[in-house]
Amino acid sequence: MRKFTAEISPKMDGEKVKLCGWIHEVRDLGGLIFLILRDREGFAQITLPKKVVDPEVFSKARKIKRESVVEIEGEVKAEEKAPNGFEIIPKKILILNEADTPLPLDVTEKVPAELDTRLDNRFLDLRRPKVQAVFRVRHQVLKSTRDFLCKEGFIEVQTPKIVSTATEGGTELFPVSYFEREAFLNQSPQLYKQMLMSAGFDRVFEIGPIFRAEQHNTTRHLNEATSIDIEVSFTDHEGVMKVLEDLIVYTCESVSNECEKFLKILNVEVEVPEKPFERISYDEALKIASKKEEIPWGEDLSTNALKLIGEEIGNFYFIVDWPTKIKPFYVMPYEEKPEISKSFDLMHSWLELASGAQRIHRYDALVESIRSRGLNPESFQFYLDSFRFGIPPHAGWGLGVERFLMSILKLNNIREATLFPRDRIRLVP
Repeated sequence: MRKFTAEISPKMDGEKVKLCGWIHEVRDLGGLIFLILRDREGFAQITLPKKVVDPEVFSKARKIKRESVVEIEGEVKAEEKAPNGFEIIPKKILILNEADTPLPLDVTEKVPAELDTRLDNRFLDLRRPKVQAVFRVRHQVLKSTRDFLCKEGFIEVQTPKIVSTATEGGTELFPVSYFEREAFLNQSPQLYKQMLMSAGFDRVFEIGPIFRAEQHNTTRHLNEATSIDIEVSFTDHEGVMKVLEDLIVYTCESVSNECEKFLKILNVEVEVPEKPFERISYDEALKIASKKEEIPWGEDLSTNALKLIGEEIGNFYFIVDWPTKIKPFYVMPYEEKPEISKSFDLMHSWLELASGAQRIHRYDALVESIRSRGLNPESFQFYLDSFRFGIPPHAGWGLGVERFLMSILKLNNIREATLFPRDRIRLVP
């Protein structure tokens, strides 16, 4: 029975085991050869003293190339000087697939490579322990998110990714040829999760891809990303802010407790934030930004402004009460101050992680809002119909998985948080 390297310990001294993986390093000292085998869980030292192992096995080890895939059977030997306190004395080495040379990049991480080189050879880059650690943490983030939301009574759903109209209006859409007509890749599950509030699902979540045809080329933007979206009936923006706050704390605790090994590889400590998160209004954010930059009221906050605000506030916080005109048509304004909306952004330092709001749930008000943005209500009729036959007040948000991962792991580039990034210039691999 095959074992992972992490399942072996010095206590198994004398036991026979079978390991499968890649040859990470080869050190040939003449009469002694060391092979470092790497699998998904870590490393094991394969030690071949010439006078001890079979001559055929020794000869095969001497010729083996780095990153070749092997199956090794041998005996565990407790050895304090070896990594993890044990080594394997092999009885059999089977080369399952031999790697070509030279390698496009160094998997041992001794020789650094530019990000473009790494992404061009992503299959090799992903073999690197630090890179794999990012995606083990990502797995835990998604697992804990599902665990938390299911405990809170949410139902997981999947909504269409090929749609006939824009979710939020505008032109930042990827068109696709759909038989005899044009369709688009969906920007967000927004319209569909609202329709599910009309259907009586009460609280739903979706973890899935979103597509934005934005002409960005920054360290924090992707054109295909993964979003965690929720929608909740019979609540307002305050209610879903509380859900988001609780989810962030739960997830950070989960990552901190369950991913100790991978955080150590990344040399990162995930902070578990205290609740409640600080809240500042859009007006207060403008006041902080004005120390270095004057932003007219009603305009979005610039990157420089957000960095200044992040320096002053730090950690996780909300910016609330945004101008209605810079938010999507479905965001509800305050009745007494319609120029301000019941909306919020979740920030971590200067990075926006999530955006949400209470939604307009009355048909006439929603039609008016669509028209006020220069959009045609007829294009949204499939969505608008769900507001004509009884839909409760509701609110929701969307949280970017890659940005969340980027922020808690202190990654320099959002592309490091996705397996195969899609940006305005990268379409392969």
